Amino acid sequence: MSSNAIRQKHRRTSAPSFQFVQTIGKVTGGTLLGLLMLGSAIVAGGLVGLAISFRNLPDVRSLKTFAPAETTYIYDIDGNYLASIHDEANREVLPLDRFSPHLKRAILAIEDSHFYQHHGINPSSIVRALLVNLDRGHTAEGGSTLTMQLVKNIFLTPERTISRKVAEAVLALRLEQTLSKDEILEMYLNQVYWGHNNYGAATAARSYFNKSASDLTLAEAAMMAGLVQAPEEYSPFINYKEAKRRQALVLKRMADMEWITPAEAEAARKAPIILGKITSFQQSRMPWVTGAVIQELTDRFGRDAVVKGGMRVQTTVDSRLQRLAEEVVRQGHESLQRRGVNADQMALVAIDPRTHFVKAMVGGVDYEKSQFNRAIQAQRQPGSAFKPFVFYAGFATGKYTPDSIIMDTPVSYRDGSGYYSPRNYDGSFGGAMTIRRALELSRNVPAIKMGQSVGLNKVIEICRTLGIKSPMEPVISLPLGAVDLTPMEIAGAYATFANYGWHSDPTFIVQVTDSSGNILLDNTPEPKPLLDPWASAAITSVLQGVISHGTGTAAQIGRPAAGKTGTTSSERDIWFVGYVPQLATAIWVGNDDYRPLGQGATGGGMVAPVWRDFMSQALKGVPVEQFRPPSDFTRP
Repeated sequence: MSSNAIRQKHRRTSAPSFQFVQTIGKVTGGTLLGLLMLGSAIVAGGLVGLAISFRNLPDVRSLKTFAPAETTYIYDIDGNYLASIHDEANREVLPLDRFSPHLKRAILAIEDSHFYQHHGINPSSIVRALLVNLDRGHTAEGGSTLTMQLVKNIFLTPERTISRKVAEAVLALRLEQTLSKDEILEMYLNQVYWGHNNYGAATAARSYFNKSASDLTLAEAAMMAGLVQAPEEYSPFINYKEAKRRQALVLKRMADMEWITPAEAEAARKAPIILGKITSFQQSRMPWVTGAVIQELTDRFGRDAVVKGGMRVQTTVDSRLQRLAEEVVRQGHESLQRRGVNADQMALVAIDPRTHFVKAMVGGVDYEKSQFNRAIQAQRQPGSAFKPFVFYAGFATGKYTPDSIIMDTPVSYRDGSGYYSPRNYDGSFGGAMTIRRALELSRNVPAIKMGQSVGLNKVIEICRTLGIKSPMEPVISLPLGAVDLTPMEIAGAYATFANYGWHSDPTFIVQVTDSSGNILLDNTPEPKPLLDPWASAAITSVLQGVISHGTGTAAQIGRPAAGKTGTTSSERDIWFVGYVPQLATAIWVGNDDYRPLGQGATGGGMVAPVWRDFMSQALKGVPVEQFRPPSDFTRP
């Protein structure tokens, strides 16, 4: 048998191949066939003539590079889904071979069974629709081919007028000369509206049946195909009985055309349907994270690219650590309230010092009650958590070591409003002590003296090097944290200490691609040595003492760790910021309206235990790693 004969037999007996579907309708009655052929010739000839006058219609050649609005998807660092971001159109674009064969057959059966035979318009369908409409006295059938539906969807208004219908036909003829049949079908399946803000079959399948469009069964595909004409009215979420009636209609049409057997149609009609849920505009599984990711994307690419660009975003966030952080913040806040601490809010940021990837971030106690992200938006005074920057500056000069002596004695400085006389938290003075001991006990006067020694502008310069962008002034009290910083800024800076001066800008994003896999952004870590390694290791050595026998003993986690408490003089802000070589975490506690937390509220007493709880659980299974001592590096 010749190849042509085989192809003709396949056309008569098989379901449509989507390289060529040649199903021929069965028409009986020579007179009717003659009338239809005459009518078809008249209609086709008229349309060709009208095409000459429709020179102002859109250029269908633009569809060769047409990129519809597409949903952006956000994932954690391991590829687990976190959120989808879209404008009105919730759409995922797929190639034709990724759609279920059942869905392609079902759509063609109910919408345009002669799709692979005509050239954009089907004159016999137009004549049949005209006769039906004349008989019923209103527009009951449209006679539109799938190609006509596509150009209407993309280029034209939904109004039902003769001129628009002619324009639709003209554009369909032009489109068939521009794109292949498979390209048109692929574009149709990705473009058509399926209800509930789902544009295209991919998101519709995910919404209606919680599965990929490639995995749709015959029963599911027939139900989806039945929705196209009136998706909101026929939606199984709204009217399941009507959706089943439409499904049966599609299955009957497929069986009548011998694309499936009657037995297959009956089995599909009786098959149970397990519905999914509406997926458009769903809240993120981790809203603190995805909100920050969207902001970072928007700053770089613009809002339209984010909500319409079909990005695939791999974030830096570890879902296990994020869930842990959210739970620790919730429990920590409840614990503080039981202890009488008048604190409404808490924020946490955890960063990997080796990459400066943000591993977890919580912007408040309850996202449902307040979406203000205190981890990246709230600038609060860090108190004594700022002192390591001052003492690092001293170490970096080469004039000081952790064992250098500094005087904790009364001193006064003249400033713009008179004299400023710094005092320690307990009101006492300790006399001569090592820098190590001064920082372990968080003495204020030695920090002020060190700031004056190295120069406050030098301290600010170091903070800028560490990526701190918040405004700073060289006021005498700067070493005590008289500056407003975000938890993200201070966590990122401490992470650089943990990495011996190697720094990258903290980020929530590992990589961004478009829906075709082309890389739009690659944040592969490229740390730079911005701080002196000996001075960084020296600060880490001193901060280890803060936890082992200083103000931060409540932060002990059974492995080498470095950290610093922070408490403002007014007790409006309390902190603990600390790190191991693999993870740096900053936790802030306070009130949005700056109310004092109450007498005795300190970072060491109230926040260090929360930090300990998070780090102890976060580091389960992570090997213990020792810090390198300053002696491993050359002193400046």
